[in-house]
This record gives sequence, structure tokens and C-alpha cells, in this order.
Amino acid sequence: MLAGNHHQSMLLVFVFAVVCVLGGMALVYTKHEARKLFVELEGLTHERDELNIEWGQLQIEQSTWAQHARIEQVATKDLALTRPATSDIFVIERQ
Repeated sequence: MLAGNHHQSMLLVFVFAVVCVLGGMALVYTKHEARKLFVELEGLTHERDELNIEWGQLQIEQSTWAQHARIEQVATKDLALTRPATSDIFVIERQ
């Protein structure tokens, strides 16, 4: 009867050892994945910040290009457009 208990105890110790080793391996794998994902997150956060800076610069550029003075400057200098004379302006009313 003692030999059977000893055999069961050894089997139980072996099972616990296997569980501990597998748990340790799972812990190492999980830590590695967490670090890898953290590095990826940092890279994406940096990319987001760079894109936000670029977006702000583009908005400033767009507002500069869309100003009425800029449009008038392009119309007169680049396209050689002039303001029409008052006699050339006609108002068409809807009926």
C-alpha cells in the first residue's frame, strides 16, 4: 500500500512540475508579446503624432490658399482677370 501512495505522490509531483514549467513558459511568452505590442503601440503613437502635425500644417496651408485676397491675387496676376464694369453687371430675377 505504501508503494502505491509513493507512486501516486511521485506522479502528483511530476504533474505539478509540468504545470509549473508550462505556466512559466506561458508567462514568458505573454511578457514577450506584451513588450512586442508595447513597442508597436509606441511606433503607432509616434506616427499618429506626426500625422497630426502634418494635418495641422495642411489646414493652415489650406486656409492661406483659400483667403479672398489670395484668390483675387491669382485671378488678377495669373489669370489676367479684371472686375467687370458696373454697366456689364446684370441682375436676373427669378419669376
